[in-house]
Amino acid sequence: QVQLLESGGGLVQAGGSLKLSCAASGRIFSNYAMGWFRRAPGKAREFVSAINWNGLKTYYSDSVKGRFTVSRNNARNTVYLQMNGLKPEDTALYFCAMDWVPYRPAIREENFDSWGQGTQVTVSA
Repeated sequence: QVQLLESGGGLVQAGGSLKLSCAASGRIFSNYAMGWFRRAPGKAREFVSAINWNGLKTYYSDSVKGRFTVSRNNARNTVYLQMNGLKPEDTALYFCAMDWVPYRPAIREENFDSWGQGTQVTVSA
């Protein structure tokens, strides 16, 4: 069983930055891809970013590309989402998730499960 714990959310002004962290336990973290999702009030869940098991492949949604950076530290069982140039439309509850197949060669949003409980990001205009 995988346990994921997000942290690092908060309230920032537009143009500001936050760095989210997701600490994992219950699996050999370095074997699995990790993803970030978000859900804003009144909107569907959105796939934000992902990183493969060894960090060599990353993916970003068009809405965050160029502003967000996903990374991982396998020695610390942690994945990060550095968010720069935040916009009010980035306001959402951010979740991390782990893939359920080790060493998967391709990143696809439907591959992720084992959701964390989320950390709130609020961006003021």
